[in-house]
Amino acid sequence: MPTYQNAVPPLSLSPGDVGFSWNNEAFPSAGTSGTQFALPSYAGQPDTGYTIRWQTIFGTAPTAVNIVLQTAMADVDAEYQTIDTTTATAGEARTVANVQGKFIRAKLSSNTGGAGLTVKLLA
Repeated sequence: MPTYQNAVPPLSLSPGDVGFSWNNEAFPSAGTSGTQFALPSYAGQPDTGYTIRWQTIFGTAPTAVNIVLQTAMADVDAEYQTIDTTTATAGEARTVANVQGKFIRAKLSSNTGGAGLTVKLLA
């Protein structure tokens, strides 16, 4: 998997939708981004931001892991900024409130061991 690809428009996550950055896949190399998603805005609605719940699940727990959640105003690799981080080797669910970006993705910073990487995003 390339470190970053945006050759096709990303899927969007509307409130209540679940998207998978990775779905029970082999751990990619460090620095690899998962599938990115657009966070749509609705005309006539105040821009109050999204509350994003994200979850990491491992088929076999790694001995060390660092996964970050990133957002950007444009779907350009250099614009993504980290808004949350997990290092829980047992997996966990986290919530980030008032997300103002237009695009969101998970990125594997590093890992040691482990198998069956799943990262779910809920808008």
